[in-house]
Parts: sequence; C-alpha cells; structure tokens
Amino acid sequence: MNSHPPPNYEHIDDQMVKMEVNLDDISGEWLGYVMDILFESGANDVFYTPIFMKKNRPGVLLQLLCSKKNINQMKEILLKETTTLGIRYYPLTVHRMERQFIKVQTEWGKVTVKQGLSDGEVFQSSPEYEDCKEIAKRHNIPLKKVYEQVWRALAEH
Repeated sequence: MNSHPPPNYEHIDDQMVKMEVNLDDISGEWLGYVMDILFESGANDVFYTPIFMKKNRPGVLLQLLCSKKNINQMKEILLKETTTLGIRYYPLTVHRMERQFIKVQTEWGKVTVKQGLSDGEVFQSSPEYEDCKEIAKRHNIPLKKVYEQVWRALAEH
C-alpha cells in the first residue's frame, strides 16, 4: 500500500526542502529561463525577492521548494544556469490542505475552480486562471469580467 496520501487530501509532507541562492550578477531574462527549467524539473514552487547585498548592491534571492529526492537535480540546475557559488538548504514541512475541483458555468462556458477544504468545509475558492484567460481571449472580454461571473456563480452554488 502507498504510504503517501493522494495530493488532494489534507496531509503533512515532511520530505520537502527549501533551497536558496543570492544573485547579484544575473540578467532578468536568465531568471525567467531558470524558473521555467526548475518547474519543468519538479520544483513545487520557485520565487524571487529583490534584496540588497554587500556594498548595497541590488540582487535577487532565488528560493525554491522541492521534494528531498529532487535536491541533486535542483542543485545541478542552479549551478549550471545561474551565477551562484553556493546554495543554502533548509528542511521544510508543508501542511497541504484538502483540495477539490469543481466546474462553474458562466455565459461563455465552464471554468474550473480549485477549492481548499478544512474539516470538510470550503475555506478558499480560486478560479483557474488559464480557463478564465482562454474565455476572455476567445470572447474578447475583459478577464475581470470572467472572474466576476465566476464569483457570482460560486455565491449561488
């Protein structure tokens, strides 16, 4: 039997790690490329924060979250694709809430909504951006109008 619950059930994941590097000599274009590669290689999250480094030089803090089993792959990408000479690692525990996906009907079509649950109650709803974007483009309407209709449909749900 699999010891890990399916990802949509509430569970504690203690097999995670946060990796980070400070970068003060890398182009913004490279950063976007690195983010794409990290996600494609299994990073759960990648984010950048503007920072000030030695001698008040502006820099970027690149942080990523991944499973412990992916550390070596992430390390190879960071060393190959960035200008870093060192990587910091932090063990991390993630409490993942239960999730469900529902479809909400708008006048332009259905939109998937991800909902977070706690004790069986919905505490968070988030329309899937790609669904909303596709409807907005296809019907030449503002994205916010699609979201507004999804929120109204959810309120009536």
